[in-house]
Amino acid sequence: MSRSFFIQTVGCQMNVLDSELLAAELCRHGHETAESLRCADIVLFNTCSVREHAEEKIYSALGRLKNAKDYNPRKIIGVVGCMAQKDGQLIFRRAPHVDLVVGPGRFHRLPELLDAVAKGRGPCLDVSLDRADGDKRAVRESFVPFTPWRDGPVRAAPHQAMVRIMSGCNQFCSYCVVPGVRGPEQSRPAVEIIDEIRRLADGECLEITLLGQTVNSYKDVSGRKTIVLADLLEMIDAVEGLRRVKFVTNHPRFMTGALLEAVRDLPKVSPYLHVPAQSGSDSVLRRMKRGYDAAAYREMIDRIRLTIPGAAVTSDFIVGFCGETEEDFQRTADLVRSARFKNSFIFKYSPRPNTKAAELYADDVPDSVKRRRNNELLAIQNAVSLEDNRPYEGRTVEILVEGPSKTARKRNDGSSQLVGRTACDRIVVFHGPRELIGRIIPVRIDKVDAFTLFGSYGDSMNAG
Repeated sequence: MSRSFFIQTVGCQMNVLDSELLAAELCRHGHETAESLRCADIVLFNTCSVREHAEEKIYSALGRLKNAKDYNPRKIIGVVGCMAQKDGQLIFRRAPHVDLVVGPGRFHRLPELLDAVAKGRGPCLDVSLDRADGDKRAVRESFVPFTPWRDGPVRAAPHQAMVRIMSGCNQFCSYCVVPGVRGPEQSRPAVEIIDEIRRLADGECLEITLLGQTVNSYKDVSGRKTIVLADLLEMIDAVEGLRRVKFVTNHPRFMTGALLEAVRDLPKVSPYLHVPAQSGSDSVLRRMKRGYDAAAYREMIDRIRLTIPGAAVTSDFIVGFCGETEEDFQRTADLVRSARFKNSFIFKYSPRPNTKAAELYADDVPDSVKRRRNNELLAIQNAVSLEDNRPYEGRTVEILVEGPSKTARKRNDGSSQLVGRTACDRIVVFHGPRELIGRIIPVRIDKVDAFTLFGSYGDSMNAG
C-alpha cells in the first residue's frame, strides 16, 4: 500500500545524506513524498545526539504530534538516526505514541518495519549492538552500511551530491557519542564509490562532497591494493563531467603529505579543508582524547599553507570543556588568531551520556563563562574572516550557483538574489536569472563582510 512520508532532519551533513537515502528507499518501495509533516501518513524524525539541544528539540516536536496521532491513529511516527540508537526504549517511554525507533545501522530494514507497524505489529525497535555488548565482529555486522542509489528528485539540488565513502568512527574522543551511535569505522570499496559518482556525473551532477566521520582515514582493503583517500581522489578526478570534489570531516592525525599533494595537484579537488582543532590547549586536548597537541596542529596548518597556497581551512571548537581555565581558553584564542581559518564552528560544551568525559570529569565551567568564551572566540574568528575576505573586493571569482538565497526576492528585471560558492567554499551572493542555477560562472566581487562575498554578474560586472 502506497503511503506519503515526510522526513524532518536535524544535525550534520551525514544526517542530510541519510534522509536522502531513506527517501529514495521509501520511494523505491512505492511510497511518495508529502509536502508537509501535517499531511503525511508517515512522519520520520532523523535525529542527532551530538548536543542535548538537538535531542530536546526532537522530543518537543514529538510532543506536539500527540494530538495528531490521537486524531489519526493510522498516522505512523518514527524516530530514526543517532538519537534512536542512543535512547532506544527511552523514546517509547517519553513519547508512547511513537511507532518505531530505528538506529542508523539498521536503516536497511525501515520499509519492512513500516509495513509491520501498518499491519498492527508495532511498536518496532531496531538498533545496532552497543559496542560493549558483543565482540568486534558482531558489533560491526550489526551496523549495516546503508548506501542505496538515489535519483535526482530526492536530492536538494541535482547539480550537487553528497557521497558517503565511510561510516562509523574509531577515534573515541572523550566528549563524543558518534562511535557509539554510528558504530565502528567501515570504508566502502572504491569501485562502488566510483560507480556511484559516475552515475551522478552522468545525471549532470557537477560537485561531489565525500562524507565520513573521519574522512581522511578512509582505507579500502577489499582488493589487491590498499586504497587511501589520496588514491580515491585521483580516481574521482578522472570521472568525466564532474567539476568539483570536496571532502569532510578531516582529523588532524590523518592529514598526510600525499593527501595534501593530491588536493594541490588534482584540478577538480577543491582547495578547502575542514580540520577540527577543538582546542588550542594541550591539557584540554588530552582530556578530550584528541590524539595530538597544539604544536602538532599548528605544524599541520603550516604544511597545508606550504603545500596548498591559498587553501581555505575551517575548524571546530568546543569552549568550556571540563576543567578549561582562562589560560586554556586564551591558548585557543591564540590558535584562532594565528591559524587564520576561513571560518570556525564554535560550540559550548554540554556533557553527553555514555561518554568518557561525562564519566570522568565534572562539567565545572559555568554556563555564563561558556557563553562569554563562545562570543569572544566568535568575535576573534569574525575579525579574521573579514580581514581575509577583503582582498576579494574587485576580483572576479568562479562560483557554482546553488540556488536562490534565503531572502531572495524577484526584481523588476526578472532576476533574483542567488547564492553560490567558490572552489574554496566562500559564499557569494549576487543578482541574476534563475537559469544560472547549477552552472559555474564568473562573478565580480563588489563588497564583503565576514561571512559573505557580494558580487555582480553579466552586464552589471562592467557597469560603472
